[in-house]
Amino acid sequence: MKMLTNILSSVLRPKGAAGQLWGQGSAALMWTDFWELSMRALAPFMTAVRGAGGSTNNEASFETRPYKLHRLDEPPQASTTCTRDDALLYYRQMQIIRRLESASGNLYKEKAVRGFCHLYSGQEAICVGIRGALRPEDSVITAYRDHGWAYVMGCSVVGVMAELTGRSQGVARGKGGSMHMYTKNFFGGNGIVGAQVPVGAGVALANKYLDRKAICVSLYGDGAANQGQLFEAYNMAKLMNLPAVFICENNGYGMGTSVDRASASVNYYTRGDYVPGIWIDGMDVLSVREALRYSIDYCTTGGPSGHGRGPLVLEVATYRYHGHSMSDPGTSYRTRDEIQEVRQTRDPIMLFKDQIVSAGLATAEELKKIDSEVRKEVDDAVKIAKTDKEIPIQELAADIYVNPQETTIRGCTPYDPYTHQRIRKVINLH
Repeated sequence: MKMLTNILSSVLRPKGAAGQLWGQGSAALMWTDFWELSMRALAPFMTAVRGAGGSTNNEASFETRPYKLHRLDEPPQASTTCTRDDALLYYRQMQIIRRLESASGNLYKEKAVRGFCHLYSGQEAICVGIRGALRPEDSVITAYRDHGWAYVMGCSVVGVMAELTGRSQGVARGKGGSMHMYTKNFFGGNGIVGAQVPVGAGVALANKYLDRKAICVSLYGDGAANQGQLFEAYNMAKLMNLPAVFICENNGYGMGTSVDRASASVNYYTRGDYVPGIWIDGMDVLSVREALRYSIDYCTTGGPSGHGRGPLVLEVATYRYHGHSMSDPGTSYRTRDEIQEVRQTRDPIMLFKDQIVSAGLATAEELKKIDSEVRKEVDDAVKIAKTDKEIPIQELAADIYVNPQETTIRGCTPYDPYTHQRIRKVINLH
């Protein structure tokens, strides 16, 4: 490491004014900028040298990507720290989701997954970054692109994969499928466009009413951003100063329509009008995490009577590699070159891997080992998802109600009823 530093310092000795390599004024290339680029280029070699000694750093500092603000004076922190343990956790989670979604797509093509299937590949930094900031008491509700969310909120890989194939080890015992997965403080994927946002406002109301000092994160896509029910939810949340964080995952396309063709205003973080907002680079997991830490503080402190300052509207800029759903090839309204460019220059896993390796939080060998473990975990889950048994027909009406007033549930016709059963423990009961 010292030898490399000396070589670079002698070959790339700064010329001109102190710290300036060449050029004049604001466009000048600074010595510090060139040094940073050089260090990034040599990071793999320097990592190998450091790894040979078996030493890594326990913590490192990183700059967050610039934020854009609406009706706010102070942005989230411009820098943040990340521990080695957190770095390895975030990397593993993002790789699990990427691998899980790849396996989901393959199962769909094999017709082992029926119905709708919406993949999250390319957007992993959002759910991993948000989850990294959330506390045990905070809640999440999202739309139908929910496999990764179910995983980071506590569902096992087997639970997600088996739910996709309709098997008994699925998180909803195979009855929910791709769009309907639930666990503690995760109020599920929802199949109706935008309908989860008013429900999220209701969860936030419950949190405030019960004085839980907890937020509810409600996620929706840019395609749902023009729904009238979103604006009703904004209004009610602001009127009651609810601890609600509304997040638009802007991946550029609502189904097959680009945001520019669908929205008169594409600044989704300003669409709450009287609700403050923040724009976030959703391809950087640490920038997402820091913005959510800011949101938690905003929504739970500093307001009247010990409550928070009300809701926020966030826009997280991201990109999806697959089509809107598995029935959409995703190439009729955008070029393959566009997708490939994002994969090569903005991929969230690639960017985070470069960051943590360069900072000495992990070695390339450690990350390869994680990749291998992830591959095995997902492959094993796929085998279970293909071979696990389906629930018996008598269970189709199980766990519909918390306290049913009537235990007879109508079947396909009035002449083949089911009897309500309680099989699983009730979760998310306020």
